[in-house]
Amino acid sequence: MAEDSRRVEEDDIGPGAVFQTFVLMEDLFDKLKLLNYEEEVLMKHNIKPVSRHYFALPTNSGEQFYMFCTIAAWLINKAGRRIEQPQEYDDPNSTISKILSESRSFGINADFPPSKLKAGYGGEVCYILDSLAEEVLKNTGFTWKRPTYPSEEQGEETILEDDAELTLDKIEDQIAEDDSDNEEDHFIDLNILKAQTQKLDSGESSKPDDILESVTDAAEWNLEVERVLPQLKVVIRTDNKDWRVHVDQMHQHKDGIETSLKETRGYLDKLHNEISKTLEKVGSREKYINNQLDPLVQEYRVAQAKMSEVKDQYQQVTGRVTEKTRILSEITEELEKVKQEIEEKGSSMTDGAPLVKIKQALTKLKQESVEMDIRIGVLEHTLLQSKLKEKSNMTRDMHATSIPESSVGVF
Repeated sequence: MAEDSRRVEEDDIGPGAVFQTFVLMEDLFDKLKLLNYEEEVLMKHNIKPVSRHYFALPTNSGEQFYMFCTIAAWLINKAGRRIEQPQEYDDPNSTISKILSESRSFGINADFPPSKLKAGYGGEVCYILDSLAEEVLKNTGFTWKRPTYPSEEQGEETILEDDAELTLDKIEDQIAEDDSDNEEDHFIDLNILKAQTQKLDSGESSKPDDILESVTDAAEWNLEVERVLPQLKVVIRTDNKDWRVHVDQMHQHKDGIETSLKETRGYLDKLHNEISKTLEKVGSREKYINNQLDPLVQEYRVAQAKMSEVKDQYQQVTGRVTEKTRILSEITEELEKVKQEIEEKGSSMTDGAPLVKIKQALTKLKQESVEMDIRIGVLEHTLLQSKLKEKSNMTRDMHATSIPESSVGVF
């Protein structure tokens, strides 16, 4: 059934499907020219111009894919939709999915796998770009007009008429004149016919008595033939627009196709028989191999099931190990902190510098306390002297008030 369906598909496609891609690419190239893609795409992105069969033949897959994405994005934006201009290092799968989704939004039937577009060339690439270009032309209001053919130059088709040549038109004219001149000969003269019957009845013969012999010289006859020969040449103009010529060509091509088909059909039938026999052999060998490998396949399935179980156990154990490793790292960090604190405390306990500083501070405090005591003693002594001096002054003042004035003068 698969072979029959494939054969039907091939018959439906036809032998000209191989060249359909080139025809589609030429249409696309003309549409891109109409849309002025040289200035808007090539000059903007600094890309070299493409040929008329650029996307129909494989040349450089990466370069062709980048060119396809660039032109497709440009056409989609020009048609009214918005899509980001693809870069050289973008993911090709995401770029193709965006282009296909935007193409389907225009109603373009893209019922083929996206991997066909990843190659950057082929009928699918030409189809997508041609459909998008057609949408852009519709969006811009462009309409195709009837072609204007240049006037045919009569000088190229006309044949110089020589006086020594006869054309078909001249021959037809002469035949028409002869027919018009001999119209009277078509009528039967009864009198002449009656006279001829009388001669036949009387036994008179219309044949000459002597045999007619030519008295013309052969050399003169050949010269006359050579002289008149150019005038006997008939030149028939071939009109390419004559439907009879086309019909003859069609019959010739049909005969050629039938003869070629008879030859090729035998080869194709022979090839079909060989392929059918080969496929039958392959199918029988495949069944034999499947029967032979059935126990091994069962063992493989059992081993695969065991391997899946072991993988599950391994994943569980790996999860536990990861958890234990995390706990171990936390404990290790805490241990490092404790060790650091112990080292700091040990270094602080064995270090004598703080004790020396304390002793120096005590000595300094003692010196300051001695100085302070001396200052306190001096201040107490000064205060005592001031108190004694005040007391003596008070006593003197008291005694001075009790002394008489005469005694004061004596002193």
